[in-house]
Amino acid sequence: MKRSGTADLPLHYGKVPAWLYERMSALGLSIVEVILADYGPDEVLRRLADPFWFQSLGCVLGMDWHSSGITTSVMGALKRAINPQAASLGIYICGGKGKFSKGTPTELLRIADHTGLPGNELVRASKLSAKVDNTSIQDGYQLYLHNFIVSDKGNWTVVQQGMHDHNGTARRYHWHSANMQSFIDNPHTGIEGLSQGTILNLTDTQAAPNRQGILDISHEDPTKILQEFTHLVMPTRHDIRSSDVDLKRLGALLYVTREMPLDNFEDLLLLKGVGPRTMQSLALVSEVIHGAPARFRDPARFAFAHGGKDGHPFPVPLDIYDDSIQILKKGIEKSKMGNSDKLQSIHTLHEIILQAETHFTPKFDVQQVIEQERRDSWKYGGMTCEGKAKPYPQDNQLSLF
Repeated sequence: MKRSGTADLPLHYGKVPAWLYERMSALGLSIVEVILADYGPDEVLRRLADPFWFQSLGCVLGMDWHSSGITTSVMGALKRAINPQAASLGIYICGGKGKFSKGTPTELLRIADHTGLPGNELVRASKLSAKVDNTSIQDGYQLYLHNFIVSDKGNWTVVQQGMHDHNGTARRYHWHSANMQSFIDNPHTGIEGLSQGTILNLTDTQAAPNRQGILDISHEDPTKILQEFTHLVMPTRHDIRSSDVDLKRLGALLYVTREMPLDNFEDLLLLKGVGPRTMQSLALVSEVIHGAPARFRDPARFAFAHGGKDGHPFPVPLDIYDDSIQILKKGIEKSKMGNSDKLQSIHTLHEIILQAETHFTPKFDVQQVIEQERRDSWKYGGMTCEGKAKPYPQDNQLSLF
């Protein structure tokens, strides 16, 4: 099924620190490699076309959990890490922000020369997807980022973002070629958001001369199109609240990784020696890799893996982040040599948490969890854009369960 949609996000300015960007590239590549190995390139494209999964990925990578910067930073980090290995991975990322978006056609034609893909058709799809979201539906958002991700089989996903001219928000648009018969079956079919008054709809029957660059309108049932459309709206506030996360899922994860003895689970023996805090991050990374689409309706929950560069919900624990990268990398390396036990152990951790959720009743305050993470942050090399995390005056352990 086509998993396209939009996301409305508050604008954040400033650059991602080098210490975070390097890690985003490394962990992002490892996550994509595992998905490719377990599910194939089409699954990577499907995930990237889902606005909720994309936001969850950005949170796991340590970006501000609700900001527009997730789009530019995540796609930039993935392009930097994936493209040097694109031929072996079977995934190519084109375009980017500003002037880089204009280079998409050239990049696609170059890829077509090496792979035999229909370059002109891919260029047409790239231009049409941008034209539709930027012109056909004039909702007040001007595109400034366009990424076209294509597999070596010719399937593709588009992630692009526009900025509103006065209300301080950005809107991200996701496209997916799977089962796509017409460019009228696109995310803006059911865009939700704050009313901007009269919207110019160039897909209206009275606007036929303006639709020469768009594919023929299909006769799909509009109800079906709306059912396939997803829309994510993030708040302008920075703090994470209980209403932003599924407390049952977060609570079960914290219980399993912090309180539950894992000696009883044979498949997790390879994770022996991994501390509870690293286990917490690995569990959320595993869910990003193996979780079903319905598990990404609360992207803020994934910020409890590696925090956020602005300090919300807590500083980025660099030591834990590095542990996550190394464990995943070692698992991938061993898997390539025929030993997938370590990656299987991480997958099993996700399955154990799923089982725990069925009997877990949340009785904790998410603010208490955040407070403890902030207290412990300095122990794990916590960092924000403003510098290193400092010890609290009184370092008392809080009881969550």
